Amino acid sequence: MVWLAAIITLALFSILYKENTAYRLAEHIFIGAASGYLVYTAWSQILKPMWWDKIVQGESYWILALVASSMFYFVFNQKYVWISRLMFGALMGLISGMAFKGFAGYNMDQIHASFKPVIVHGHSFSQSLGQSLSNLLFIFILLTVMAYFFFSFEHKSRVTSLPSRTGRWVLMFAFGAMFGATVMARMSLLIGRMNFLIHDWLPLVRRFFHF
Repeated sequence: MVWLAAIITLALFSILYKENTAYRLAEHIFIGAASGYLVYTAWSQILKPMWWDKIVQGESYWILALVASSMFYFVFNQKYVWISRLMFGALMGLISGMAFKGFAGYNMDQIHASFKPVIVHGHSFSQSLGQSLSNLLFIFILLTVMAYFFFSFEHKSRVTSLPSRTGRWVLMFAFGAMFGATVMARMSLLIGRMNFLIHDWLPLVRRFFHF
């Protein structure tokens, strides 16, 4: 398995030189393995415990889920394609409702968390001062970013343009931090694969070729 993992890793790294057959083969193997794993996960963690086991235990009405899901395949029949549209419409309505619920819950929690006290009473003066300054900085950043996204009128006066420009700089810092975190995540993956090649695979190569 170590040799197989090393060969696939080197094949994937070959894209750094140019597009080649080894990279495309490794890419297709990875996509195929991931697809097979997703099928197995869907059956073992979703369909079997939440559907099949319930039918086996006597809850036969769960067979209706199979009937409903089979209706999606009428999309391939021009005469009865309307049956699939009923299921697609029901599914889109269900997903939209769940998405709206999640969106509203997430944003309401954020709005509630944005109301921070300006003066904080802590166990010590330094703790109170530090938390108060942190809250003031948070409120300042929140208001300037909101000012940047206020498009009801042009930001020509100093009163509106200065907070807007400040909010733009704050957003740039935030996006830069997010981009840096993404780069570091990719670098951690690269370091992990290089560590595997150096410490796990190269010792096997040395023993195999006796050097």
